[in-house]
Amino acid sequence: MFKNVLIILFLLGIHVSCEKAGKTTNPISRVLASENISIKRVIDSLDQYEVQIKFTQINREKDSIHFKDYNFQVDENNYFYPASTVKFPIAVMAMEKLNQFDSLNRDTRFYIEGDTIETTFATDVSKIFAVSDNQANNRLFEFLGQDAINRNLKERGISPVRISHRLSTNNADEITTNPLIVYLNDSTTTALENSVNSSPKPLKINGIEKGIGYIAEDSLMQEPFSFALKNHYPINAQHAVLKRIIFPEAFSENERFNLSDEQRKFILEAMHTLPKEVGYDPIEFYDSYVKFFMFGDNRDNIPEHIKIYNKVGYAYGTLTDCAYILDSKNKVEFMLTATILVNKDGIFNDNIYEYDDIGIPFLAEIGREFYKFELDRRHN
Repeated sequence: MFKNVLIILFLLGIHVSCEKAGKTTNPISRVLASENISIKRVIDSLDQYEVQIKFTQINREKDSIHFKDYNFQVDENNYFYPASTVKFPIAVMAMEKLNQFDSLNRDTRFYIEGDTIETTFATDVSKIFAVSDNQANNRLFEFLGQDAINRNLKERGISPVRISHRLSTNNADEITTNPLIVYLNDSTTTALENSVNSSPKPLKINGIEKGIGYIAEDSLMQEPFSFALKNHYPINAQHAVLKRIIFPEAFSENERFNLSDEQRKFILEAMHTLPKEVGYDPIEFYDSYVKFFMFGDNRDNIPEHIKIYNKVGYAYGTLTDCAYILDSKNKVEFMLTATILVNKDGIFNDNIYEYDDIGIPFLAEIGREFYKFELDRRHN
């Protein structure tokens, strides 16, 4: 409680002093000092929500671009479960790996050995961003393997990251990948070599055990839930992947992903495409289905001049969004990555989380507040 009071006073203090001085305040301080209930109720009980926020201002001058980063409680040693946000680098690296094969491209048909679903790499990338499809992600996971995913990110200076498992499947933790059967033409197939990967080592960082209990096999286990063997994809790493895709020119060749211009354009298109634009039912899969910032708390159509290039995650009571937001009409652009835990009862796997009541309204409102801040900055 004392910590919360200090943080609130700190935020308000910065806000007031900068207003008096006539200077632009720290944007995160301004946003979190809002009296809007969706923000205030979280800030008033900050410890229980494990909020982390990273905001990047983007300033363009002639042919150059400059970034200014702001952080709130961002700490790679304070664990949060990244959920589906890990699908972003997996989609990117799947496109990248295709360049190793002369006979493959994103429209190549394939299936996983032992499975009956035929798809293409392009289709799975589209599904990942349009509706956060778990099985699409898992197929690309089989294509890559854990070790290659982690090595690739580390080689590009993106760390610490540990991707150790698939999502929402019985073989989530299996370290041997299943081979892909790819079509070389309409009738000829070949099997790609699978991989045997390293077993994950337990993470030893703050908050790796959470809550007071969890449900396992329909029974309540009265002990904290351990995330020690789960995926680890911190805020700074998420932001770094996003920045390399949106602004590759800001990085050295060794830091960039090895994507052709056409591949990068395809990924960017997939990131901002709305579910209805690729054939999903707009009632069930509304515009903000996987767009938490700005629009997540309503089902209104997102204006055409606002594009959100992002990847969200939600599981185990944790909501995360990593986004580049562009308003072409008003010339507003910024990057925002944030996470919040909403698990009031402290029990994991009970499917009782405050996603709709607290988590998504918080992320939506901070998105709107950052947008307003940048809109004012552009026009003042």
